[in-house]
Amino acid sequence: MERLDPFSEKQFLKAHSILLQGLVEKPGAYRTQSVGVIKGTQVGHIAPPAHRVPLLMRDLFLFLTGKSDIPLLIKACVFHYELEFIHPFMDGNGRMGRLWQQLILMKYSSIFGSLAIESLVHREQGRYSKVLEKSDKEGHATPFIEFCLELIYESLVEFEREFRPRKLTQADRIELAREHFKGSQFTRKDYMSLHKTISTATASRDLAGAVATRTLSMSGEQALSRYRFLLK
Repeated sequence: MERLDPFSEKQFLKAHSILLQGLVEKPGAYRTQSVGVIKGTQVGHIAPPAHRVPLLMRDLFLFLTGKSDIPLLIKACVFHYELEFIHPFMDGNGRMGRLWQQLILMKYSSIFGSLAIESLVHREQGRYSKVLEKSDKEGHATPFIEFCLELIYESLVEFEREFRPRKLTQADRIELAREHFKGSQFTRKDYMSLHKTISTATASRDLAGAVATRTLSMSGEQALSRYRFLLK
């Protein structure tokens, strides 16, 4: 994914060729016939005529690469919606829309390389289809953009929840100090240099507690005290 340029139409067609190889007759080529999206027993969307697809896709990439005040975050959502509206391929339009939105978002921020937005879209497949239909009926992408931004926000919240650093306990700090100092002597100042976010009082409590449990030996007094880990 990192090697694909989301601003290149040529790379876009290359990605479709890779994804659809062996699944369609001409992977990596725009459709040459009319298509419609079926919703149950009805036609939910009639895509633009095939002869207009190359021009529409060229304009879409010009919108993506052109200078404007529209943030890339929004452009990624608009690109996804317009791609589904144009329906440039006989098959694979949905997966290309999701893939290309993710690639554009990765240009907006590298964090999107670690977010499973596609999984959230898959989980919300019913809403995804309905909001596409709603945007079609209203004649603008706003409902779809709002839906995408909601999913992006949810994926960021899930990512933060999963990777938020756990707050260290006193025991955690002491064990990290054991690994760091090993058998060497160290001072309270050294301990605080290892744990930069704790106060002097917290450092003193940590060290006093470890001395009381015979985890540490202590020599000297107050600020001049030196500590060494005892063998377990």
